[in-house]
Amino acid sequence: MDLFDGHCDTLLRCYETGGGLFCRTGHLDLRRTRKFTKYAQFFALFADETTDPARTLPEIAAAEYRIFRRELARNSRCICHCRTGAQAAQAARLGKTAAFLSVEGAELLDCDLERLEQAYRLGVRAVNLTWNHQNKLSGSHAEGAQQGLTQAGRAFVRRMEARGMLIDVSHLSDPGFWDVVSETTGPVFASHSNSRAVFFHTRNLTDAQFTAIISRNGVTGINLYADFLGENPDTDTVIAHIEHFWALGGRQNVAIGGDWDGCARLPAGYTGIWDLERLYEALLRRNHPESLLRDLFYYNLMRVVSKVCTM
Repeated sequence: MDLFDGHCDTLLRCYETGGGLFCRTGHLDLRRTRKFTKYAQFFALFADETTDPARTLPEIAAAEYRIFRRELARNSRCICHCRTGAQAAQAARLGKTAAFLSVEGAELLDCDLERLEQAYRLGVRAVNLTWNHQNKLSGSHAEGAQQGLTQAGRAFVRRMEARGMLIDVSHLSDPGFWDVVSETTGPVFASHSNSRAVFFHTRNLTDAQFTAIISRNGVTGINLYADFLGENPDTDTVIAHIEHFWALGGRQNVAIGGDWDGCARLPAGYTGIWDLERLYEALLRRNHPESLLRDLFYYNLMRVVSKVCTM
């Protein structure tokens, strides 16, 4: 089974509790992801105001980046930092994990264009414009929910598109989502968002939003956070979100974005990313073709990354 996952918060857990990426408790480590034939992962730099009050958010992001570089050096036999789809394909040929960097919440960059440029030079290839708080760029789904992109936000997304970075709309306000669509021309990326029609939560996407993602050849990663799936969720609940998006015409536009190490509760029967085999096998039992599952678990996200992230 191949996997390209759009979101984890494992670097934050390394920052908070110590240890490295190869063998640790939690939802994701490199030892147990060796079971995947090809494996690529977006590792988010993330923190909020409660993470470490003695440090600013940009300082914490810088510390997490140092952890990322340290772990790349320690585990160079099995992981490498990738910036493009071509580099991820080469990592797969070498049997290595393709590690991509993202930033969850532009406040970790002070919502500043120069810090965005610095992040790009360090290899960041995706940025969530907001986390759960309103910032200088936009409202979020939870705070400032009626606020779309500010003028600074519009400039920020234009710069991201020009640099070949994925503009991540997960956590964004609904008006902010539509402003991203109107301000840009490339694929829309929702790294870890489910279907609002299947389970109502402002973190999930409406059918109209997902249809817009389809129209732009973008992708959304199915989030395994139980709170965004439904009441007492299990594998069938996860499948309900996937099949709903497929029914809207999105067979090439759904991926996995598990929110590993960023969620308090997973569906019944899941303890970490390695349990995605349960989902794969359940979809096979429903007579979905393996070609569709390969797209879901790997190639749909790979296509978008290869299209957008070229340098």
